[in-house]
Amino acid sequence: MNSTNEQEPAANPSLAIAILAFTGMTVSIMQTIVVPLLPHLPGILSASRESATWVLTVTLMVGAVFTPIAGRLGDMIGKRRMLMITTAMMVIGSLVCVLSSSLAPMLVGRALQGMSLGSISLGISLMRDIMPKERLGSAVALMSATLGIGGAIGLPISAIVAQHLSWHVLFAGSAAFGAIACLAVVLFIPESAVRSGGSFDILGAITFSGMLISLLFGLTKTADWGWGNWRVYACFVVAMLFGLMFSKVERRAPHPMVDIPVTLQPTVRYTNLASILVGFAMYTCNMAVTELLQAPKDTGYGFGTSMVVAGLCAAPMGFLMMVLSPAGAKLIKVRGARFAFRSGIAVIGVGFAIGVFMVNAAWELIIVAMFVGAGVALSYAAAPTLIMSAVPQTQTAAANSVNTLARSMGTSLAAAIHGSILASAFVVGGTSYGPLNPFQLCFLLAVIACAVAYTLGAFIPKEPREIVTTPVAEAVTN
Repeated sequence: MNSTNEQEPAANPSLAIAILAFTGMTVSIMQTIVVPLLPHLPGILSASRESATWVLTVTLMVGAVFTPIAGRLGDMIGKRRMLMITTAMMVIGSLVCVLSSSLAPMLVGRALQGMSLGSISLGISLMRDIMPKERLGSAVALMSATLGIGGAIGLPISAIVAQHLSWHVLFAGSAAFGAIACLAVVLFIPESAVRSGGSFDILGAITFSGMLISLLFGLTKTADWGWGNWRVYACFVVAMLFGLMFSKVERRAPHPMVDIPVTLQPTVRYTNLASILVGFAMYTCNMAVTELLQAPKDTGYGFGTSMVVAGLCAAPMGFLMMVLSPAGAKLIKVRGARFAFRSGIAVIGVGFAIGVFMVNAAWELIIVAMFVGAGVALSYAAAPTLIMSAVPQTQTAAANSVNTLARSMGTSLAAAIHGSILASAFVVGGTSYGPLNPFQLCFLLAVIACAVAYTLGAFIPKEPREIVTTPVAEAVTN
């Protein structure tokens, strides 16, 4: 039985916002803590380079699969309850990694950590239910931005720890912060009274997981197999078949994991499609800027900085995202979520356009990262607002999970494409693609992605302010 009754907001909204944002930050930092370790993992784990990369890949893959599942379960049995479960999985996974010294247990731990990636979308949906309307816009903007903020500030922190302390400290810290977040949620965050009820769609979860695993596996193997290898396209075909089965199953299920008609609404559809490309652009910055800073000077375009310096140069991106999240909420209130979403995409595009032509000094790359951070802050603030204004309140967790998944799909696509381009970027004398070096080509692809995303944003219907009734819409238009 559905429950959509009004409930009292959180007793201390500021504390609730701080706890949920801290939880999201902790989870997003967890994703990136192994990035500085990637060159050293084969030696640490006594594994091949190809096998060691799965320490990062398995987290993203499990996260992509489990995020929509956690969202649906949150709508069914309680968003706070699922937030506690997903955060606890991160703590358990981190402890497994602390005790690991070989590849197999490390992969188990990182897979358990990946189950926590749904915490951000659960937190956004929980905010809709427990926040007072006047605080909702800024709260959602900050929570949504933690996905990028955590990644940006996690890189320098991880690099410093990895360089000066044992790598086990990274996972011990992840476990400690996760435990603090979980305990704070238990003690101070109220449960939402909004439930969708119904049963869990097991067949839908199986077909959905098959689709994502096939697609992501194919993308992650492009660097090893090459884009022309038949096995890559076989994975894509399998993903397409699972997708067709998933669509058929969901349309017949009495309580679908993903409501296809709702997902295909213009607002939801175009926001999710554009979010894939925004995720692509954001990961382009995280990947290309830090690698260009570390590329040897004898390539002709690298700056030869240390791992720590490269991470610190990326930190302003995360700082700007944190600072500008409230500004994003204000822009939504004044001009609407659609305008803020497209404005953010345009700012990201301008940043990468500068990067195509300005790659002669480290400070220029910091400028690029700051533009990207500012744009991501605006677009990430607006995306969940658009989604929640278009879906029933009993489906907010599932709908936000799909949007989070869309961003993750964009990062996976960026990792595959840019990984192939940058694989030959570190040779003496450098590599060129016509007049562009590999990093300029990555920036140009991000500009194209932003142009397509901006165009898709034009198809999002304008908010009918005179008839809006959803809490999020009221919060950003009153």
